Amino acid sequence: MLSIGAVSGPKKKLDAIEQFLERHGDDPSRLDVVRRAQTFKRSWIELAEALVRVRASGEYRAWGYDDFHRYCQGELQLKAATVDKLTVSYSTLKHHAPDVLDRDGVVRAIPSYQSIDYFARAVDHAANDVAERGGVRLGSSNVIDELRSAVFEDGRPLGELRKRFDPILRPQSDAAQQLQQVDQALRLLSKLGEILPQLEGLSMQRRQRTDASLDLLKEDLERMREPLATLTQDTRAAG
Repeated sequence: MLSIGAVSGPKKKLDAIEQFLERHGDDPSRLDVVRRAQTFKRSWIELAEALVRVRASGEYRAWGYDDFHRYCQGELQLKAATVDKLTVSYSTLKHHAPDVLDRDGVVRAIPSYQSIDYFARAVDHAANDVAERGGVRLGSSNVIDELRSAVFEDGRPLGELRKRFDPILRPQSDAAQQLQQVDQALRLLSKLGEILPQLEGLSMQRRQRTDASLDLLKEDLERMREPLATLTQDTRAAG
Protein backbone atom coordinates (compact mmCIF):
# COMPACT_ATOMS: atom_id res chain seq x y z
CA MET A 1 0.00 0.00 0.00
CA LEU A 2 1.31 3.45 -0.89
CA SER A 3 2.22 6.02 1.75
CA ILE A 4 2.09 9.45 0.13
CA GLY A 5 2.09 11.58 3.26
CA ALA A 6 0.16 14.74 3.99
CA VAL A 7 -1.13 15.81 0.58
CA SER A 8 -4.46 17.65 0.56
CA GLY A 9 -7.12 17.26 -2.10
CA PRO A 10 -7.97 14.23 -4.26
CA LYS A 11 -6.36 15.70 -7.42
CA LYS A 12 -3.06 16.46 -5.67
CA LYS A 13 -3.04 13.02 -4.09
CA LEU A 14 -3.56 11.39 -7.47
CA ASP A 15 -0.77 13.48 -8.98
CA ALA A 16 1.54 12.47 -6.15
CA ILE A 17 0.64 8.79 -6.55
CA GLU A 18 1.26 8.99 -10.30
CA GLN A 19 4.69 10.54 -9.76
CA PHE A 20 5.56 7.94 -7.14
CA LEU A 21 4.59 5.03 -9.40
CA GLU A 22 6.47 6.57 -12.32
CA ARG A 23 9.66 6.97 -10.28
CA HIS A 24 9.57 3.48 -8.85
CA GLY A 25 8.70 1.73 -12.12
CA ASP A 26 5.70 0.02 -10.57
CA ASP A 27 3.22 -2.28 -12.30
CA PRO A 28 2.16 -0.54 -15.59
CA SER A 29 -1.42 -1.72 -15.07
CA ARG A 30 -1.48 0.00 -11.69
CA LEU A 31 -0.17 3.26 -13.15
CA ASP A 32 -2.72 3.04 -15.97
CA VAL A 33 -5.67 2.91 -13.56
CA VAL A 34 -4.37 5.91 -11.58
CA ARG A 35 -4.08 7.93 -14.80
CA ARG A 36 -7.59 7.00 -15.82
CA ALA A 37 -8.83 8.12 -12.42
CA GLN A 38 -7.26 11.54 -13.06
CA THR A 39 -9.29 12.04 -16.23
CA PHE A 40 -12.46 10.08 -15.50
CA LYS A 41 -14.73 13.14 -15.46
CA ARG A 42 -13.88 13.55 -19.14
CA SER A 43 -13.77 9.86 -19.98
CA TRP A 44 -15.48 7.88 -17.23
CA ILE A 45 -15.92 4.82 -19.48
CA GLU A 46 -12.18 4.22 -19.62
CA LEU A 47 -11.90 4.35 -15.85
CA ALA A 48 -14.97 2.13 -15.36
CA GLU A 49 -13.55 -0.43 -17.77
CA ALA A 50 -10.30 -0.51 -15.81
CA LEU A 51 -12.12 -0.82 -12.49
CA VAL A 52 -14.15 -3.78 -13.75
CA ARG A 53 -10.93 -5.41 -14.94
CA VAL A 54 -9.05 -4.81 -11.68
CA ARG A 55 -11.95 -6.07 -9.56
CA ALA A 56 -12.31 -9.23 -11.65
CA SER A 57 -8.57 -9.99 -11.74
CA GLY A 58 -7.89 -9.15 -8.10
CA GLU A 59 -4.77 -7.19 -9.11
CA TYR A 60 -5.28 -4.79 -6.22
CA ARG A 61 -4.15 -7.52 -3.80
CA ALA A 62 -0.70 -7.54 -5.35
CA TRP A 63 -0.61 -3.77 -4.81
CA GLY A 64 -1.03 -4.10 -1.04
CA TYR A 65 -4.80 -3.83 -0.66
CA ASP A 66 -7.01 -6.57 0.77
CA ASP A 67 -10.26 -4.98 -0.41
CA PHE A 68 -11.28 -3.57 -3.79
CA HIS A 69 -13.16 -0.56 -2.38
CA ARG A 70 -10.30 0.18 0.02
CA TYR A 71 -7.96 0.26 -2.96
CA CYS A 72 -10.28 2.64 -4.83
CA GLN A 73 -10.57 4.98 -1.83
CA GLY A 74 -6.91 4.91 -0.87
CA GLU A 75 -5.23 5.05 -4.26
CA LEU A 76 -7.80 6.51 -6.65
CA GLN A 77 -9.62 8.83 -4.22
CA LEU A 78 -12.96 7.32 -5.24
CA LYS A 79 -15.74 6.64 -2.76
CA ALA A 80 -17.37 3.20 -2.75
CA ALA A 81 -20.71 4.64 -3.94
CA THR A 82 -19.01 6.27 -6.94
CA VAL A 83 -17.12 3.09 -7.77
CA ASP A 84 -20.31 1.04 -7.68
CA LYS A 85 -22.11 3.49 -9.94
CA LEU A 86 -19.22 3.47 -12.40
CA THR A 87 -18.96 -0.31 -12.61
CA VAL A 88 -22.73 -0.82 -12.73
CA SER A 89 -23.06 1.82 -15.45
CA TYR A 90 -20.29 0.22 -17.51
CA SER A 91 -21.89 -3.23 -17.24
CA THR A 92 -25.25 -1.70 -18.14
CA LEU A 93 -23.75 -0.14 -21.26
CA LYS A 94 -22.27 -3.46 -22.37
CA HIS A 95 -25.62 -5.19 -21.92
CA HIS A 96 -28.15 -2.58 -23.07
CA ALA A 97 -26.25 -0.20 -25.37
CA PRO A 98 -22.85 -1.60 -26.40
CA ASP A 99 -22.65 0.80 -29.36
CA VAL A 100 -22.15 3.68 -26.89
CA LEU A 101 -18.76 2.19 -25.98
CA ASP A 102 -17.56 3.01 -29.51
CA ARG A 103 -18.49 6.70 -29.33
CA ASP A 104 -15.68 9.24 -29.21
CA GLY A 105 -17.54 11.63 -26.92
CA VAL A 106 -17.21 14.45 -29.45
CA VAL A 107 -19.26 13.60 -32.55
CA ARG A 108 -21.68 11.62 -30.39
CA ALA A 109 -21.94 12.41 -26.69
CA ILE A 110 -21.43 9.76 -24.04
CA PRO A 111 -24.18 9.66 -21.38
CA SER A 112 -23.10 10.40 -17.82
CA TYR A 113 -22.57 7.42 -15.55
CA GLN A 114 -25.16 8.92 -13.16
CA SER A 115 -27.84 8.80 -15.88
CA ILE A 116 -26.93 5.23 -16.81
CA ASP A 117 -27.00 4.21 -13.14
CA TYR A 118 -30.52 5.68 -12.95
CA PHE A 119 -31.53 3.59 -15.97
CA ALA A 120 -30.02 0.43 -14.42
CA ARG A 121 -31.96 0.97 -11.19
CA ALA A 122 -35.17 1.56 -13.13
CA VAL A 123 -34.69 -1.69 -15.06
CA ASP A 124 -34.05 -3.62 -11.83
CA HIS A 125 -37.11 -2.04 -10.21
CA ALA A 126 -39.30 -2.95 -13.18
CA ALA A 127 -37.97 -6.53 -13.17
CA ASN A 128 -38.66 -6.91 -9.44
CA ASP A 129 -42.14 -5.47 -9.92
CA VAL A 130 -42.85 -8.01 -12.66
CA ALA A 131 -41.60 -10.87 -10.48
CA GLU A 132 -43.72 -9.80 -7.51
CA ARG A 133 -46.86 -9.44 -9.60
CA GLY A 134 -46.26 -12.61 -11.59
CA GLY A 135 -46.54 -10.83 -14.92
CA VAL A 136 -45.73 -7.71 -16.89
CA ARG A 137 -46.90 -4.45 -15.35
CA LEU A 138 -49.10 -2.51 -17.75
CA GLY A 139 -47.08 0.17 -19.48
CA SER A 140 -43.77 -0.60 -17.74
CA SER A 141 -42.13 -1.79 -20.96
CA ASN A 142 -43.04 1.43 -22.78
CA VAL A 143 -41.68 3.55 -19.93
CA ILE A 144 -38.36 1.70 -19.93
CA ASP A 145 -38.12 2.12 -23.71
CA GLU A 146 -38.70 5.87 -23.33
CA LEU A 147 -36.11 6.03 -20.56
CA ARG A 148 -33.63 4.05 -22.68
CA SER A 149 -34.01 6.57 -25.51
CA ALA A 150 -33.72 9.55 -23.16
CA VAL A 151 -30.48 8.20 -21.66
CA PHE A 152 -28.64 6.59 -24.58
CA GLU A 153 -29.91 8.55 -27.57
CA ASP A 154 -30.77 11.97 -26.17
CA GLY A 155 -28.17 12.03 -23.36
CA ARG A 156 -30.55 13.66 -20.90
CA PRO A 157 -28.98 14.72 -17.56
CA LEU A 158 -29.92 12.99 -14.30
CA GLY A 159 -32.01 15.88 -12.97
CA GLU A 160 -34.17 15.92 -16.07
CA LEU A 161 -34.60 12.14 -15.94
CA ARG A 162 -35.75 12.26 -12.33
CA LYS A 163 -38.22 15.04 -13.01
CA ARG A 164 -39.70 13.21 -15.99
CA PHE A 165 -39.65 9.56 -14.87
CA ASP A 166 -39.75 9.51 -11.05
CA PRO A 167 -43.51 10.18 -10.92
CA ILE A 168 -44.02 7.11 -13.15
CA LEU A 169 -41.32 4.75 -11.89
CA ARG A 170 -41.40 5.78 -8.23
CA PRO A 171 -44.87 7.16 -7.53
CA GLN A 172 -45.31 8.68 -4.09
CA SER A 173 -47.91 7.43 -1.65
CA ASP A 174 -50.65 9.81 -0.48
CA ALA A 175 -48.82 10.17 2.84
CA ALA A 176 -45.55 11.02 1.09
CA GLN A 177 -47.27 13.68 -1.02
CA GLN A 178 -48.93 15.20 2.04
CA LEU A 179 -45.61 15.14 3.91
CA GLN A 180 -43.98 16.97 1.02
CA GLN A 181 -46.70 19.63 1.13
CA VAL A 182 -46.39 20.05 4.89
CA ASP A 183 -42.60 20.40 4.63
CA GLN A 184 -43.02 23.00 1.91
CA ALA A 185 -45.47 24.93 4.10
CA LEU A 186 -43.01 24.83 7.01
CA ARG A 187 -40.22 26.17 4.80
CA LEU A 188 -42.44 29.00 3.55
CA LEU A 189 -43.51 29.75 7.10
CA SER A 190 -39.90 29.98 8.21
CA LYS A 191 -39.07 32.27 5.29
CA LEU A 192 -42.04 34.51 6.11
CA GLY A 193 -40.85 34.76 9.70
CA GLU A 194 -37.47 35.97 8.46
CA ILE A 195 -38.90 38.57 6.06
CA LEU A 196 -41.59 40.17 8.23
CA PRO A 197 -39.22 41.89 10.71
CA GLN A 198 -37.48 43.56 7.75
CA LEU A 199 -40.66 45.13 6.39
CA GLU A 200 -41.24 48.78 7.15
CA GLY A 201 -44.72 50.05 7.92
CA LEU A 202 -45.86 47.17 10.17
CA SER A 203 -46.66 48.25 13.69
CA MET A 204 -45.14 46.39 16.65
CA GLN A 205 -48.64 45.28 17.66
CA ARG A 206 -49.32 43.84 14.20
CA ARG A 207 -45.98 42.03 14.18
CA GLN A 208 -46.64 40.51 17.58
CA ARG A 209 -50.08 39.27 16.55
CA THR A 210 -48.64 37.88 13.30
CA ASP A 211 -45.76 36.15 15.10
CA ALA A 212 -48.22 34.54 17.50
CA SER A 213 -50.37 33.29 14.61
CA LEU A 214 -47.32 31.94 12.80
CA ASP A 215 -46.20 30.09 15.94
CA LEU A 216 -49.61 28.46 16.28
CA LEU A 217 -49.64 27.49 12.60
CA LYS A 218 -46.15 26.03 12.94
CA GLU A 219 -47.28 23.90 15.88
CA ASP A 220 -50.26 22.60 13.88
CA LEU A 221 -48.06 21.72 10.91
CA GLU A 222 -45.49 19.94 13.08
CA ARG A 223 -48.27 17.88 14.68
CA MET A 224 -49.49 16.95 11.19
CA ARG A 225 -45.99 16.09 10.07
CA GLU A 226 -45.12 13.51 12.70
CA PRO A 227 -47.64 10.76 11.77
CA LEU A 228 -47.09 11.42 8.04
CA ALA A 229 -43.32 10.98 8.43
CA THR A 230 -43.81 7.73 10.37
CA LEU A 231 -46.25 6.36 7.81
CA THR A 232 -43.94 7.30 4.93
CA GLN A 233 -40.95 5.60 6.59
CA ASP A 234 -43.00 2.44 7.23
CA THR A 235 -44.13 2.37 3.60
CA ARG A 236 -40.55 2.74 2.33
CA ALA A 237 -39.32 -0.01 4.66
CA ALA A 238 -42.08 -2.36 3.50
CA GLY A 239 -41.25 -1.64 -0.14
